[in-house]
Amino acid sequence: MRAQAEFELAVRLREGAATLGEVYAFISGLYFRGKVAYAEAFGAAPSGIPHALAIVPGMGLIPTDAVLSLDQLQQIARVPVDAENAAYRDPLRDAAALLNQQAGPDCRYILLGSIATEKYTAPLLEIFGSRLLFPGEFVGRGDMSRGGLMLRCARNFQELSYVPVYGAVRHGRRPPKLEPLRKRPV
Repeated sequence: MRAQAEFELAVRLREGAATLGEVYAFISGLYFRGKVAYAEAFGAAPSGIPHALAIVPGMGLIPTDAVLSLDQLQQIARVPVDAENAAYRDPLRDAAALLNQQAGPDCRYILLGSIATEKYTAPLLEIFGSRLLFPGEFVGRGDMSRGGLMLRCARNFQELSYVPVYGAVRHGRRPPKLEPLRKRPV
């Protein structure tokens, strides 16, 4: 965000030409890259609905390919992510309700974010109910482990198994560490 930053993404962000997915992947690294790769591999949204949406504080659910300006990023940073904060919760709930209306009653929603905290799940459960799912393999994993798992699954085209968020055990024992990714020969 520094005016002196000269690397490509910083320049494109200042020019209003960077996507939300690129910016979030830069900020969170492996975790968000894993989400994007997994959504690209397995996203199966109804016609006219983006296959991947990100929870954006103060803005709700935004397509990962949406262009983001530096001013917007600064506005996002000022919104505390807390389910009790109306500035965060209400746009998320409103966007989820609109998505639910457009996608129809048979659509299922896969949450690739943190399932262990109410700040993401509570507003979405209000709208999606039992149709809000998450990969069961996430239980017990931290952000980086989930990111690595999603990258591996996308690379090997192996979809995870989904369970409803509502009523699920969302905290558990840490699973064994993932084997290091081997670089593929060029």
